[in-house]
Amino acid sequence: MKITLRTSLMGSAMAGLFALSQPAQAVELEFYFPVAVGGAAAELVQALTDEYVAQADDVQITPIYSGTYVETMTKTLTAAQGGNPPPLSMLGAVNVFTLLDEDLIEPFENHLTDEEAAEWLGDFMPAYIEDTRIDGMTYGIPFQRSTPVMYWNKEAFAEAGLDPETPPANWDELVEMADKLTKRDASGNVTQYGVRIPSAGFPYWLFQGLTTPAGAILASADGTETYFDAPEVVEALEFLVALSAEHGVMAPGTIDWGATPKAFFERESAIVWTTTGNLTNVRENAPFDFGVAMLPAKVQRGAPTGGGSFFLFKDASEEQKAAAVDFLKWLTAPEQAARWSIATGYVAPSFAAWETDAMKAYTADFPAALVARDQLEFAVAELATYDNSRITQVLNSALEAAIGGQKTPAQALADAQAEADAILSAYR
Repeated sequence: MKITLRTSLMGSAMAGLFALSQPAQAVELEFYFPVAVGGAAAELVQALTDEYVAQADDVQITPIYSGTYVETMTKTLTAAQGGNPPPLSMLGAVNVFTLLDEDLIEPFENHLTDEEAAEWLGDFMPAYIEDTRIDGMTYGIPFQRSTPVMYWNKEAFAEAGLDPETPPANWDELVEMADKLTKRDASGNVTQYGVRIPSAGFPYWLFQGLTTPAGAILASADGTETYFDAPEVVEALEFLVALSAEHGVMAPGTIDWGATPKAFFERESAIVWTTTGNLTNVRENAPFDFGVAMLPAKVQRGAPTGGGSFFLFKDASEEQKAAAVDFLKWLTAPEQAARWSIATGYVAPSFAAWETDAMKAYTADFPAALVARDQLEFAVAELATYDNSRITQVLNSALEAAIGGQKTPAQALADAQAEADAILSAYR
């Protein structure tokens, strides 16, 4: 009996020593990450992730680049339905209601003390944190955030006899200036349009750059109602259609989102609307002097917020959740947020990031970077509802029908509102 006990004790001691000699198993995280404006953003996310992992204890993080925001959401839902959701994912902020409806995410306050929540979450700009804050709880951490802005070719303005330092400030000026900027050859064919507002890719989002100045809100804050047939929304769509059908200052038919920077560089359009996430791209590739301005006003200034936030998935382990929160605190810290904004053009989402020496030097050299930040004062949330992909597709289809001439703006939006009501009635 003594021999057996001694042998057992020796075996236990050896096992304990062996266990102590082994490194702790690293917490493994992966996160989906959409890249909407080019590969440079993906490369920087990888670099930032590698830097964090190098200084963190026992954490391995793998970014998975997953296409567009829509594709990323589809992959996330597919993984979740298969019982294998990522612990963390960057998704369009507009998906918060769908993620809640699927019972996939949890608030970050679950992993923060009151003091930590006040310090970290309280520094984010309201426009970028409030759109994923539901019933007082924060479900999304803003990172790859944007807003549409207006870019103009200063050389084209000078050639047209316009002040190259003064972009259109309202809808009337947009039409007047775009008319002077539109060029035609001897046969009457347009060689340069005055303005380009994409209507494929993210049509509802850029359309909000018209509805917001018109004084309209497209959806209720709780995501259960839309107001697509409101008079101000109809007015906005009538104006969009008239730019090509009546004024002839914008190309007819559907206008591609992805080709817009190239169309600007190649002088196909003298004014373009696109995301501030294209700011660095335009700065590096425009072969002419350009300006950046807020979107033109109607009854007010205004634009939608846009872009992605990080969501924390409730089925992750507690170790993964703790590691994910620590990673996001580091990633969104002022120095990293400033670096991300400077490299990509996305809007640094925290106040502190704009106070870093790097950001102050950048904006002193390139004041155009301040436009998107300043426009946030007039921003509204991007269209977000329950069953958001279906609702946005309903509005996109209405825009397409009006732009293509199949329906009047009023009829297209009335039909869209009826469809949206049918979809959202289940959530009221």
